[in-house]
Amino acid sequence: MRDLKTWLPYELHTHTKHSDGTHTLMELAKSAKELGYQGIALTDHSTMSGIREREGVMAATHLLIIRGMEWTTFYGHVLLLGVDQFVDWRDLSPVDLQKRTAEIHDQGGLIGVAHPFRVGSPMCTGCFWHYQVQDWSEIDYIEVWSGVFPPIQKSNQRAFQFWTDLLNQGYRITAVAGRDWHNPGRVIEPLAATYLAISETQKDVEDRVIEALKRGRVSVSLGPLLLLHVTSTTQKMKWEIGETVVLMNREEKLKIVIDLDVTARANYWELNGEALRVALNSNLGYLTEFIMKAGTPKIIFELEITGLFWIRSELYGRMQECETMIAFTNPIYFSSLLDI
Repeated sequence: MRDLKTWLPYELHTHTKHSDGTHTLMELAKSAKELGYQGIALTDHSTMSGIREREGVMAATHLLIIRGMEWTTFYGHVLLLGVDQFVDWRDLSPVDLQKRTAEIHDQGGLIGVAHPFRVGSPMCTGCFWHYQVQDWSEIDYIEVWSGVFPPIQKSNQRAFQFWTDLLNQGYRITAVAGRDWHNPGRVIEPLAATYLAISETQKDVEDRVIEALKRGRVSVSLGPLLLLHVTSTTQKMKWEIGETVVLMNREEKLKIVIDLDVTARANYWELNGEALRVALNSNLGYLTEFIMKAGTPKIIFELEITGLFWIRSELYGRMQECETMIAFTNPIYFSSLLDI
């Protein structure tokens, strides 16, 4: 029986008074709840002291708080999620980040790159990524959208292209959004949500979140929830975001299904106009695009997959009078029996 999953919105980069945030964990959690998030990751700078408050805040707010921290170094900011023990970074140089990855993974945790192309020193010490990663397969995720209204920022556009380049090199790295949330109060700019496909068969909720991030079962959006799946009529199979399509031969034609859930967090975003453009991107570049209007939440089409190793869907439209990317999915990958 196929593992059932539910898509839920999370915020994966937050700070409190335990580092340089100005709100308590309780205040942060209440604000996240009000914005329709299912959970947050607590990633204070270079400390995990806020985790002591975690259980009490979760019980009071019914909001999941994922254990984490943000290494704040001179060579880049590194996010750790799902760790319950402090991992030291102070002896790292720009060329040996990976001597700590095994320790993080042994705890069942994930290691991610925060805002890799944000302006660095002296404006933001260490915010720009200078670590030399020898093997990107040891890095679990990249924060390609950082801050509020992230797709219009040049640093995020550069991060998004960097992630695409890594996909084209054969790396399977998850892309996420992170507000880098420090302060309370309402903002008028659009806020992204990182939607995770949470398994209904696992018991521990935090484990489900870590598993979804690890497997790339992720869709990121400022507005509607964008989904993608692939079906094969000959094999009677269905593959979803983060999964690998394994085919008997690469001549087989598949059906691509792009879904748009306009009810997801519907009270927290607004579009300018009804027409939206959906594009299918891949290692071969853009393959096709469609205009989606209100009342057309699903597109189904056939695709020739020769030469494809990954595809993802992207959503474009107008938000706050800007033409912008609104959402993107993580990839579905392709392989054949000859490749494995």
